[in-house]
Amino acid sequence: MSVRELVILGTASQVPTRHRNHNGYVLLWDGEGLLFDPGEGTQRQMVRAGVAAHDLNRICVTHFHGDHSLGLAGVIQRINLDQVPHPVTAHYPASGRRFFERLRYATAYRETVELAQEPVSGKGRVLAETASYTLEARRLSHPVESYGYRLTEPDGRRMLPALLAEHGITGPDVGRLQRDGVLGGVTLADVSEPRRGQRFAFVMDTRLCDGVYALAEGCDMLVIESTFTDEDQALAVEHGHLTAGQAARVAAESGVRHLVLTHFSQRYSDPEVFERQARAAGFDGELTVARDLTRVPVPKRER
Repeated sequence: MSVRELVILGTASQVPTRHRNHNGYVLLWDGEGLLFDPGEGTQRQMVRAGVAAHDLNRICVTHFHGDHSLGLAGVIQRINLDQVPHPVTAHYPASGRRFFERLRYATAYRETVELAQEPVSGKGRVLAETASYTLEARRLSHPVESYGYRLTEPDGRRMLPALLAEHGITGPDVGRLQRDGVLGGVTLADVSEPRRGQRFAFVMDTRLCDGVYALAEGCDMLVIESTFTDEDQALAVEHGHLTAGQAARVAAESGVRHLVLTHFSQRYSDPEVFERQARAAGFDGELTVARDLTRVPVPKRER
């Protein structure tokens, strides 16, 4: 049975607090694990959350500010220490290659795992295409080069039991029809309906820009920074961030089903203020104000 869920390792912005570790998020998707923005302390948070180095297939860094990348050294060394049996691919802004290399070789260790590097540049591009998803990156607006990431599952078809029964198709014949597209004059279209692939996006440090909307469009789950509350919008613009209300309006306008707000400034101790402002901004879908060491399932497909 496939698992699709977000494991939240940390939710702080620049300064961690007693209750918020620096950033870190693992998306588990059909047997693969994508680690986003491993900030300081990520390796320990993985242990606490029950995520192993063996679970990781990709590391996606949005930008090279410390709260999004200082955990790379520990995570990479742990991947090698545990001798992860499959290659791991790292995606990050090409302009930060020197930072990635410094963190990768911050101390001495024995390399045992193939770690491929596929940096991103320009406005962004498709990074990978697998049977389960297409991974792409889009340029965001931050004082340093920053990218958001989006996974899109290929569209498919949903089999309809009533129509299968009507045509007398049962057991192994269902699989044959799915594989071949036609069986005894019955086509796949006769007994199924289109099924839109799921969509997930990860948007960190940025002002409002075209990239934010392109990543969020039609997502089943959007993980997005809301560093500031709406009262501090001027600070958000100055430092290249979003407010809770801005993030929620993006989600509402983009048709997002489940909104996950995170990356909170240390100046706010009450997480409920982010939920109140998101609702006031007009988002009426599923809403999670992220907390460290929690798991959030990706919504089931809509019928």
